[in-house]
Amino acid sequence: MQRRRFLGSLVTAAGAPLWAQQPRANAKLCHRLDAKSTTDDDLRFLQQIGLEWVRLEFGEGEVTLDTLRAAQQRFARYGMRIYSGVHYAYRSRRIQLGEPGRDADIETYRRFLGDLGKLEIPIASYDFHPANTYTTKMVEHRGYATREFDLDDFRRRVEKRQFARAYSAAEIWANYIYFMKAVLPAAEEAGVKLALHPDDPPIAEMNGVAKLFINYEGYHRAEQIAGNSRNWGLTFCAGTWSEGGEAMGKNVLQMIADFGGRGKIFEVHFRNVTGPLPHFDETFPDEGYVDMYQVMKALREVRFNGAIEPDHVPRLTGETGMPRAGTAYCLAYMRALLRRANEEVG
Repeated sequence: MQRRRFLGSLVTAAGAPLWAQQPRANAKLCHRLDAKSTTDDDLRFLQQIGLEWVRLEFGEGEVTLDTLRAAQQRFARYGMRIYSGVHYAYRSRRIQLGEPGRDADIETYRRFLGDLGKLEIPIASYDFHPANTYTTKMVEHRGYATREFDLDDFRRRVEKRQFARAYSAAEIWANYIYFMKAVLPAAEEAGVKLALHPDDPPIAEMNGVAKLFINYEGYHRAEQIAGNSRNWGLTFCAGTWSEGGEAMGKNVLQMIADFGGRGKIFEVHFRNVTGPLPHFDETFPDEGYVDMYQVMKALREVRFNGAIEPDHVPRLTGETGMPRAGTAYCLAYMRALLRRANEEVG
């Protein structure tokens, strides 16, 4: 009798079990992987912890349709689909600094977008920050090694001009516009969305080169350049945005409400930092100064249905290759946050 009462309490008025009534997550838990170095053992591990989506990064070498198809088939054997593709042709110095020969590099990237479309891989993620420095040194935080950036240390010890001359913001904007006018039509034709990552760290000038996507205004201008195209949007890095603090013009939640509310966020990098510039350390998502549950909830409130990924996963004791323990830690934490946000938002 008691068992029947218990089972009855797990059935809704509609007659379906409560576990069948749980809201399903439209957002996709995803992970960033290197196409060349990820092993079959890594894929088996990711399958075991329930990963179904990947962002696959192909580096700078030749990437053909056959290369992409082989990767797609390989990951499918482990139950995973490619959500976004990254080919570093867009990082060409000739493209980003406007040097002779850039059209050939742009054509390489256009072919990559066309191949993504043929295989129904929906997103191409990219950035536009030549002469960038990501890290001033590695430090220990809560016992694990992680990235630090200290602006004073960068200016005093690390920074050096990487090219023969300085490049102004006007020049880099002109190069970005030239690139976008060439690749956005190719993306539209292929049915692929271009997802722009902000400059990390969000500093106006590094190593003698201006940076553009360091705040809300930079993204707003880029959106205007793209016109009304549905194929332009963001890889919104919560960690980078948190690094900038008040200087970003809008905080993380306001950016999600703005761009996410208009369907302009395609991909999210989900990480935390100890505080805003001039100094920060990267942390696991349960640390740091940003409440990452509120970030997940904000994404669900705008009905975000793209990919959410751990970013710059720290290595834990004894790890080489892919940081498996850290990856599992991040994805499990994110899965719990997403489940709770789905329940609360509905």
